[in-house]
Amino acid sequence: MNIFWTAITLGFVGSFHCVGMCGPIALALPLNQNSIWSKITGVLFYNFGRMFTYAMFGALFGLVGQSFVIAGYQQALSITLGVAILIMVLLPNQWVARFRITSSIYSFIGKIKQQLGSLFKKKSYSSLFFIGTLNGLLPCGLVYLGIAGAIATGSSLQGSMFMALFAFGTFPAMVVLSLLGNSLSINFRNKIRKAVPLFVSMMAVLLILRGMNLGIPYVSPQMSASKAVCDKCCHK
Repeated sequence: MNIFWTAITLGFVGSFHCVGMCGPIALALPLNQNSIWSKITGVLFYNFGRMFTYAMFGALFGLVGQSFVIAGYQQALSITLGVAILIMVLLPNQWVARFRITSSIYSFIGKIKQQLGSLFKKKSYSSLFFIGTLNGLLPCGLVYLGIAGAIATGSSLQGSMFMALFAFGTFPAMVVLSLLGNSLSINFRNKIRKAVPLFVSMMAVLLILRGMNLGIPYVSPQMSASKAVCDKCCHK
């Protein structure tokens, strides 16, 4: 499976987690109620704002991954990220709870919420876009997973594409939620939420396979460290 299809799939499955985490924001969007098309356009502006923030994250962290590629450590990086993700999936919840948010992060989140509060008072497409961009800055475990995938691409451009496609995968559930409210039953959401760790584990395994350099097209392509460095140099 191509890693970019993995990004879309991860975004789609993870979007039901987003419904729970970002649902209050999506349901409270200051949409223009004059027509269904105005509402749809407003919802799309909000989601494109999220996509923009995620794409910027992807470009930044893809650049970090690129430095590993140039140094010849892309395979080791991919395997390390995959193993780290599997460990996080397998860790008991009480262990994960020990990683507390610091006061500085709480302060940062508070400032974002203040800005969101002022934007919610305005009914315009630009305010909806900026609500989406700020929403993308809020802490989210699935976004961190997407960032790990962006790093593993070993490219700023591909990292940006990975995160943009991850965001695109979340569009269907988030658009439906914004337009139709709680049309998805809690039971259905819970079933999808239980499937999220499975898809997260699949992505982790894919990262490990890519790093193993097995010569399997798309899954574990043959790429020597020297070739990766050469390719980067030739495209400068």
